[in-house]
Amino acid sequence: MIGRCTEYVIFDQVQFAKRHWHNRNCIKTASGVHWLTIPVLSKSRFEQPIDQVQIAEPWAEKHWRGIELAYRRAPYFETTSSFLRPLYERAATERRLTDVNELFLCALSQRLGLKTSISRDTQYPAVGAKSERLLSICLAAGATHYISGPSAKDYLREEMFAEHGIAVEWMDYSDYPAYSQLHGPFEPFVSVIDLLFNLGEDTPRFLGVWSESVQA
Repeated sequence: MIGRCTEYVIFDQVQFAKRHWHNRNCIKTASGVHWLTIPVLSKSRFEQPIDQVQIAEPWAEKHWRGIELAYRRAPYFETTSSFLRPLYERAATERRLTDVNELFLCALSQRLGLKTSISRDTQYPAVGAKSERLLSICLAAGATHYISGPSAKDYLREEMFAEHGIAVEWMDYSDYPAYSQLHGPFEPFVSVIDLLFNLGEDTPRFLGVWSESVQA
């Protein structure tokens, strides 16, 4: 999704959702798909926005041990580890979830050769909620297209965007092309680090070819 954008806005002044992608992602292990979750303070904070979510306890070293165990036999373990391990060391010093996410988003985008500008929603005036809020950011950014994940189909009002000359495009993750993975049959719904460990420097080309086929 980021690779298909001119600008990617980190939308984190909205409510944090538990058991969502905000603080977790999947890796593929010898025992199947495994969630890596950053523990956060959420008790009695039901309506807190993402940018106020605090990390509850140390997590980075545990995550790294899990990644190391899962991918130590991957073809590009050494080269990818030399890039990822310092990121985890830096992330371990952060106290806000959004700062960890921004750190990884920016570093991974650069690693993949993406030219997308990454900004925060705080850089733009935003009003309302859901569709109205998204639209106000798009208008402030001068957008002509808005690319959304499929989960937003439950609430996004495309007609509002159309009225302002903004086309809504939906990201489609179906028919994801298989690549060589460790640990059995191909599993598409895992973190991009799985690609980096298994394909190394060929990862940007793989993502580029797939992205072009999706847009076609």
